Amino acid sequence: MKEFFAIIKRFVPPYKKYLALNILFNILTAFLTLFSFAIVIPILEMLFGINEGHYEYMPFNDFEHINDILINNFYYYVQVMIARWGQSVALAGLAAILVVMTALKTGTAYLSSYFIVPLRSGIVRDIRNYMYDKIVRLPMAFFTDSRKGDVMARMTGDVAEIENSVMASLDMMFKNPVMIIVCLVMMVAISWQLTIFVLILLPIAGLVMGRVGKRLKRQSFEGQTQWGVLMSNIEETLGGLRIIKAFNAEEKVQSRFHRENQVFYRISNRIARRQSLAHPMSEFLGTLTIAIVLWFGGTLILSGNASITAPKFIYYMIIFYSIINPAKDLSKAAYSIQKGLASMERVDRILDARNPIQDPEKPKELVDFKGAIDYEGVTFSYGTNPVIKDVTLHVPAGATVALVGQSGSGKSTLADLLPRFYDVDSGSVKVDGIDIRDLRVHDLRGLMGNVNQEAILFNDTFYNNITFGVKDVTPEQVIEAAKIANAHEFIMESENGYDTNIGDRGCRLSGGQRQRVSIARAILKNPPILILDEATSALDSESEKLVQEALDRLMRDRTTVVIAHRLSTIKNADIICVMHEGSIVEAGTHDELIEKNGFYKRLVDIQKF
Repeated sequence: MKEFFAIIKRFVPPYKKYLALNILFNILTAFLTLFSFAIVIPILEMLFGINEGHYEYMPFNDFEHINDILINNFYYYVQVMIARWGQSVALAGLAAILVVMTALKTGTAYLSSYFIVPLRSGIVRDIRNYMYDKIVRLPMAFFTDSRKGDVMARMTGDVAEIENSVMASLDMMFKNPVMIIVCLVMMVAISWQLTIFVLILLPIAGLVMGRVGKRLKRQSFEGQTQWGVLMSNIEETLGGLRIIKAFNAEEKVQSRFHRENQVFYRISNRIARRQSLAHPMSEFLGTLTIAIVLWFGGTLILSGNASITAPKFIYYMIIFYSIINPAKDLSKAAYSIQKGLASMERVDRILDARNPIQDPEKPKELVDFKGAIDYEGVTFSYGTNPVIKDVTLHVPAGATVALVGQSGSGKSTLADLLPRFYDVDSGSVKVDGIDIRDLRVHDLRGLMGNVNQEAILFNDTFYNNITFGVKDVTPEQVIEAAKIANAHEFIMESENGYDTNIGDRGCRLSGGQRQRVSIARAILKNPPILILDEATSALDSESEKLVQEALDRLMRDRTTVVIAHRLSTIKNADIICVMHEGSIVEAGTHDELIEKNGFYKRLVDIQKF
């Protein structure tokens, strides 16, 4: 249970007030349970006529023997009740006290559960928040190595499992030990010989339950991992449905999903069967323990050598039975927690993931920023093979540099190094002569605007997509940005204008419309550095013309890095860099590179053909 208490230590401190109130009411519940059962002894003694002693009232002035005084005075008042109103009325009075004590006990039990609810729900909320915040902060490299579906499974299925198992067991974990400890103290007070015997039996039963629980955790980890595989499968299917249908691959993806689902089915069966074993096993071990204690205690009484009377032994057995139920609940909670700990382990792999993209301890400030960019001896690799090899490039402030070359030559990767989506392996990237690793990541990315080949939009309105990430803007500024991006006209033709929802990833728009909305977003941000990653390559000629006009307006007076396959779009760039296998093999203007009759000329000829 070390991992469980580690979770408590991490997440409970903000809710310690609720935990303290829960423990307080659990202690009250335990004491009220004991005292309500204590009423049973005089009831039994009256019924069987065992206690015929005479009691005198004792004043509460000897605190060393307060326990004896309390018992004596209780019997004194019972004796007075019998003398005045008879045994039947006294019995009814004791029964009424039992009812009142039980009412108080159930009330405190409810309050203990009442105060644990905000703690449970709050911890689960915090875990979700921590996970989401960590996912947003993690670098792009983390998601190139992880399946999106598996990350989603950890955020949904694993967190739900933590809520249903670990958090649902919190009440039992804090309530049951209190009840067990209080009951054990009372059992020692009644008969220490019997209690020693009980304390030998209970750990043996607990050891048996613990061995089964450990295997459950391992199987639960396998189950949650397989659930991540299923979620990845579903996410890929939904994302690639058009291709699946186009290639008649329905049967292929169905058989793959059914195969993975069958594996999850088998693991789930093993987990459910092992978890179902908790209640019968605890029931059997509890009954076996009670039977052994009943035999041992009964033997002591029948031998006449015991210091315990028959009514006290019955009371002892009632208290012992009160331990058995919490012990069974504790064992079931232990099972659930083992299952949830497997999910917590998967969640921790995200929460504990290291983010190498960090702010410097003493960040530099950009004063009078102009926008010059320098790549100095930059080398970068995703794994072992370098994708960028010793690249050196100077981009003057306000200039447009175009990166061209075959697919896989490193163009997009070189651009991704500028906003620190990845960090270089060697060399440096500088803006205005300052290494970007010496700047705050937030400040650095605030200097840049991106327009990608795939316009990344959100399931929201035109207005909220254009103003995404930009604060304190007016509707007039949004409209002006949309007009510059050639987007205002089709936005106003939609049903609710700028308040129209564009659907998931802008699915209600054409490719050109999506691209123009993303350009409007970049225009509104008004960044000094602009990164255009094949912004027109997926468009038809008419859409490309409109988008190119918008881009030309956007690029004025900005340092721009353009990644392009269509060479006609970058003909007027100040610098054209031809990349081949991670290196810049040619650089210059369009006319200079044509004259060289090298890589660039060959690319131009291929496109003309």
